Amino acid sequence: MSVTIRPARPGDHDAIWMILEPVIRAGETYALPRDMSREAALAYWTSVEKATFVAEDATGVLLGTYYLKANQMGGGAHVCNCGYVTAEAARGKGVAGMLCAHSQDEARARGFTAMQFNLVVSTNEGAVRLWQKLGFEIAGTLPKAFDHPAQGLVDAHVLYKLLV
Repeated sequence: MSVTIRPARPGDHDAIWMILEPVIRAGETYALPRDMSREAALAYWTSVEKATFVAEDATGVLLGTYYLKANQMGGGAHVCNCGYVTAEAARGKGVAGMLCAHSQDEARARGFTAMQFNLVVSTNEGAVRLWQKLGFEIAGTLPKAFDHPAQGLVDAHVLYKLLV
């Protein structure tokens, strides 16, 4: 599959929302309100402190999106944070791995020396496996830190990777 990853543009917002909405509504992987509006979701995902990217196929259909931002200010500003979502139709085709590889290259180019994922829900086993395969380590587990709509309170992990 031919995939291009590029910075998101305002014209991508409808397609980004189509990718984000099912994930937000399911409430199983992101600590975002399940009833979050399109406007609020796009403001969150594409806010000015974030660099937002999209993956598209050869026909221009968006397959996924991610954002990159500093995880903290000041003494923690060298560590970045990212969020990733793959379109339902593109899952299982390697898009998330491509987005993560791209984000690491982008982070290095922007001077970040590490990447941290603050809240990876333990029940999102596919994501946990992928991030570990890509070199991230579980730095800690937060007991019952996520209220899963079907499973109740479940653990969440903090994952970390040095980029240097």
